[in-house]
Amino acid sequence: MVKKRILIMGAAGRDFHNFNTVYRDNEAYEVVGFTAAQIPNILNRKYPAALAGKLYPRGIPIYDEKDLKSLIGELEVDDVIFSYSDVSYDYLMHKSALVNTAGANFVLLGRKETSIKSTKPLISIGATRTGCGKSQTARRLIEILIEKGLKVVAIRHPMPYGDLEAQRVQRFARLEDLKKHNCTIEEMEEYEPHIVRGNVIYAGVDFEAILRAAENDPDGCDVVVWDGGNNDFPFYASDLHITVTDPHRAGHGMHYYPGEVTLRMADVVIINKIDSGHPEDIALIRKTVGEVVPKAIVIDAASPIHVEDPGMIRGKKVLVVEDGPTVTHGGMKTGAGTLAAEKFGAASLVDPRPFLVGQLKDTFATYPDIGILLPAMGYGDAQLRDLEATINGSDCDTVVIGTPIDLSRVINIKKPSTRVFYDLQSIGTPSLEDVVHRFLVQQGIGVEMEAMVV
Repeated sequence: MVKKRILIMGAAGRDFHNFNTVYRDNEAYEVVGFTAAQIPNILNRKYPAALAGKLYPRGIPIYDEKDLKSLIGELEVDDVIFSYSDVSYDYLMHKSALVNTAGANFVLLGRKETSIKSTKPLISIGATRTGCGKSQTARRLIEILIEKGLKVVAIRHPMPYGDLEAQRVQRFARLEDLKKHNCTIEEMEEYEPHIVRGNVIYAGVDFEAILRAAENDPDGCDVVVWDGGNNDFPFYASDLHITVTDPHRAGHGMHYYPGEVTLRMADVVIINKIDSGHPEDIALIRKTVGEVVPKAIVIDAASPIHVEDPGMIRGKKVLVVEDGPTVTHGGMKTGAGTLAAEKFGAASLVDPRPFLVGQLKDTFATYPDIGILLPAMGYGDAQLRDLEATINGSDCDTVVIGTPIDLSRVINIKKPSTRVFYDLQSIGTPSLEDVVHRFLVQQGIGVEMEAMVV
């Protein structure tokens, strides 16, 4: 039998999951490599033999995606598997054209082959774009479940940017675990809010092993919550899937991959940020949902912000630091920090570009439309140092921190600073609480067994 030669295009996440579920230990294929994009500092690694299985005793090399065309010829590739997310259809099909021109097939794997079934009830959360509000939705969902006396374990979409073998299965229950696992800022932004609320969150590389560990967590597990990343669709078969949308990017759900997949599979659609979105954009989302997923329950929601000390913003020159992925490949021009600066009367926003240091210059070169805010890039020690130096070298009165973590815990901010917080709030009915109650009744767990019409 002639094996098909496979090259997997990824960004240290879906690519490894697709390999693990479809190609590992599969004699019909030979995976000759991965390519890496989107995330800095993840090149020149290998997918280790300990994770790759018996067919790959030397592991699998990871190449730079910029060499994709030449790699297809040099490695005699038959199929190129596109395995990362939050990209426009234009971007996706340009990649397809490049791959097809080089002679290979361009393949998108679907839910059937890549979804793993849990032994516990599983609720998944996704979004049409990065930055719609998945994280605060996951936090609120878990709060509701815990309030009902249930043991909840969250599993986060992968971000394995370090030692892949060491990151096979990661469990986070204390803030000390963030240091133990050498987490980047992006990882901390997702894990820390769960930890401080008292629930356990898992992540890593091998998501079947992660799921089995979560189901058997030493603190107990009644419900698993999949906390999705980017606009990817879940790695697990969902019993209830929630998709978060954003009126600030109202049409994007039908123009980004795999955001449209995430929307089409939704049982529940949350229209977030209705307090700051334009009415015509909110109406567009309602129209799209009605056409694409007419049976989905629609929840109106807001993510109201509050600030530790508004007096540190009013009348001040402020440097706004925002969540990195949201304003880089997520393409958002504003975030929680920017909204707080406007709401609480900042005199002006300080442009960080004259003060950029090191790798942050590369970030702004890659994403020139970021604008007058600073993404909290911290994919390694060098980037953390660059972020710290940029903040401390800026000409500002106050640093407004719009990231979900206590940034001052990981870098030394010498300027006066204040944090911005935001949580999901359902508006009217049906609410997220209503949906969760009905789901638990259907599952027969944790609540009185009575019908409830939402």
